[in-house]
Amino acid sequence: MTLLRRLDQALDGLAADAALYGLAAAFALVTALTSTLPSHRAWGAWAVWAYLAAFSVVVIQLVLRRPRWRMGLTWATWCGAVLLPLIVQAVQRAAGHAGRAQEEVLVVEHMGERLARTGTPYLGPDAIAALPADERLLGYAPYQPGMAVFGLPRAAFGDAWFTDARIWFAVATVATLVAAGWLLAGRGRPAPASLVRAMQFATVLPVCALTLATGGDDLPVLTLTLLALACCATGRYGAAGLAVGAAAALKLFALPVVVVLAVCAIVTGNGRRFLPGALGLPVLALLPAFLVDADAFVENVIRFPLGHGLVTSPAQSPFPGYLISQAVPGGRYVALALLVAVALAIAVRLVRRPPRTAATAALFCGYGLLAAILLMPTTRFGYLLYPLALLVWAPALAEALSRSTGTAAPRSDPALYRL
Repeated sequence: MTLLRRLDQALDGLAADAALYGLAAAFALVTALTSTLPSHRAWGAWAVWAYLAAFSVVVIQLVLRRPRWRMGLTWATWCGAVLLPLIVQAVQRAAGHAGRAQEEVLVVEHMGERLARTGTPYLGPDAIAALPADERLLGYAPYQPGMAVFGLPRAAFGDAWFTDARIWFAVATVATLVAAGWLLAGRGRPAPASLVRAMQFATVLPVCALTLATGGDDLPVLTLTLLALACCATGRYGAAGLAVGAAAALKLFALPVVVVLAVCAIVTGNGRRFLPGALGLPVLALLPAFLVDADAFVENVIRFPLGHGLVTSPAQSPFPGYLISQAVPGGRYVALALLVAVALAIAVRLVRRPPRTAATAALFCGYGLLAAILLMPTTRFGYLLYPLALLVWAPALAEALSRSTGTAAPRSDPALYRL
């Protein structure tokens, strides 16, 4: 932990900045040259120049020993590595170019169209079965009903670059991150180094940048959970409940965060402020779709992710859970058993030593989601953006708490630089 902190703070944080931008440039270059997905190659071709420019700026800062405008450089790099390639691909897609968006963008837009037309964003099993075999995968929408909101602009205004779901993913991402940063930095204060690093891991880290520019549905979910943690760190538990409730209304992936923050709110006496929004928003988002066609919801959100749909999810990354499910007899059940065992261990820990601060809650969420991603039989590499961002936000949350209470964060606090 001490070594990580020293590396992070070396040369006022500029050494780690240079490593981040340099490695990100290399990742973007490799992606541009070798990816089999056209949208990924297009992102890499644009992003490599943004990362190289940021790396050059950091090198100049190192030479001059002036670590200024680190947060400004983060957002400028985000504009070059995410916003610009996103808009370019959205414009090209609207003009008829193929391969300028990942499948999840199409799925979310179809959700919005179905919601506007039928009152539910989901197709039932019979409707999916009636599709041609090669179109059934896109017939599934394994998200909570709230995700359909990002597809409504397409349903209302037709095919245009500004109705691309990624544009609205980006708007939601920026709005929530700016709000979280404002809360953690404090009014009129410059951003502390821990918050700069936290923002980097939610914006310009390649796994986040590539995801938002080409697909993007995970970023609003992630940043809403980060905003909820920031609200908890500054004592705004009612707002935290609304933020994490909105995240859970978009994707089930946010439910573990809801559970951890609910425990934190209850043990600190803030349950009445937190729980209405955290539980109410997902229920309100679910209720209309469930009333229209409950079986369609279950087929899309429950059966399909668990591998019991009409088609198999293509989410496959060489993590332990997937490798066990493929290489061991009955491996899928072995991987699920390990996942349940880890979940039970975390639950016991949560009950016996519940988190009392937002920083500790972020660690619970980060390590728990990391274990789940590694052990799930079907998962994606991109899901790592959740635990990485949550774990790196913990020091910023701890620092915000120490400022609000007027005390220094204890050196033994497990929220500090623990990755």
